[in-house]
Formats: sequence, structure tokens, C-alpha cells
Amino acid sequence: MGSIKKAIIPIAGLGTRFLPLSKVIPKEFFPLVEKPMIQYIIEEASEAKIKEIIFVISPEKRTVFKDFILKYFKKGRELLAILKERRKKKAIGVLNGIPKIKYRYVFQEKPLGDGDAVLKAEKFLKKEPFLVLFGDDISFGKEKFPTQLVKIFEKIKRPILCLYKMPKEKLSSYGVPRVKKIKGRLYKILDLVEKPKKIPPSKFALVGNYVLTPEIFSYIKKTRSKNGEIILAEAIKKMIRDKKEVFGLWVRGKWLECGDKKKWIKSFIFLTRKL
Repeated sequence: MGSIKKAIIPIAGLGTRFLPLSKVIPKEFFPLVEKPMIQYIIEEASEAKIKEIIFVISPEKRTVFKDFILKYFKKGRELLAILKERRKKKAIGVLNGIPKIKYRYVFQEKPLGDGDAVLKAEKFLKKEPFLVLFGDDISFGKEKFPTQLVKIFEKIKRPILCLYKMPKEKLSSYGVPRVKKIKGRLYKILDLVEKPKKIPPSKFALVGNYVLTPEIFSYIKKTRSKNGEIILAEAIKKMIRDKKEVFGLWVRGKWLECGDKKKWIKSFIFLTRKL
């Protein structure tokens, strides 16, 4: 199993939780202090030494993808020339701080769930392990969550889920794994429970950061849809039931959630106090 060089970033969603603003501004470009959310995700991928991003988009977001994401990450040579002429060193530094990316994109024709979104990128991955990064989940700390996951993968060469310790009373809103401790912050995943109504099986919530191996694709194809969606967690559960080893890493740092307006505002306020 080789090293991880590619990351899938699904951005096919319509951002309905952010209406009415998301009618005119893509959710990925909602700001967190001085940068859009998508830049944080790309920076985390870059820190983890990812060389290529695979965006999964919907046909409806083709224009958004070209007019916002590609334009944003393209080097603005004309603007840079003006800033240099005017000796705007600080502004030049800000523009040069936007990470450069090598990218591909693929369409998710219908909103059939996160498992289907990951499956759409199969043709670009061949037999490589890869990261999956969802745009609602950003990390804050010395070493970002994707980097921590990739480092552990390099040692054990097995799929790794991102685990974040939370108060038990909050876990009913998250996917929660049943785990067995291996060593330090590394756990073996025994099962996954979506939004446990009773006593949660562990103290961890699942963050939308994954390291997966190509065998996940065959399991996604065998996963039945629920309410019209193919769920990635269900495919991972099938792997576990087939005695495939899946691990979880209790990550260090702060999880900044941005899945709805309230969580996004909380993350914004947190960063204004830290940056």
C-alpha cells in the first residue's frame, strides 16, 4: 500500500442549511475570519502532503466550481502586478498565501449520499489509499487532523477514522464508534452507531475526515441506500463485519464544526479569539 497523495473533497451539496445566503454565495465560501471555509480544507490537505484534490460536484454547481473555486485558487497575476506596483506588501503576502492545487473534478449527478460521492472518484484513485475531507469539518491546533491520520496510516496501512472526544450528552447527534483501545490514542473500530438514542458505545464522535483504502469501493457498491442515499458509514460497517481491520485515531486539537449556521458562527467566534 503506497503513501497518500490524493484527497476527495465532496462539495455537491446545495447548502440548504445556510439559506438564504447560500442562494448567491456557495457554502464553501462562507468566511471563517479572513478566509473562506474551503481554503482551510485545502490548507489541511496541503499540510498532510496531499498532491492532488478530487472535487465531487453536482451538475448544478458546475458554474459555482468554475467561477468561485477555480478562480479563487488560480494565481491572480494581474492583481499581483498592480499590488507590486503600489507596494502593497501585506496584500501580496495574503494572495501568495492561497495554496496552489492540482485538481480534478467529477460529477455526482444525483444527491445519493456521501458514499455515492466517494464512489464517483474511484476512477482517479486506481489502487491508492486516499483522504476524504468534508467541508463542514475544520481543525484547529498545532497539527491538523488530516496530518495526524496520514502519519498513523503510514505506520499501520489500514483505514483510519477520525475520533473526537465529546461529552456523552452531545453524542446523540453524531456517529459514534464502538472501540477497543490498541495503544495510546489508537483504537480498533468494532462497530459504528449513527446518533445513538440510548447510552453511546464510546466517548467519541466521528469527524468527517477519513483515510480509506481502495477496497471501500466494492463495499459502497454493495451498500443498500437508506432514504435514497448511500451512506459511507454503512459501507465501513460492512467492512468491519467482514473482519476487515478499521482503526480510529483520537485526534489532538479543536474540532470546528460548520455544518449549520449556529455551528459556523460558533467556529467563527472561536477563531476571532485565537487568530
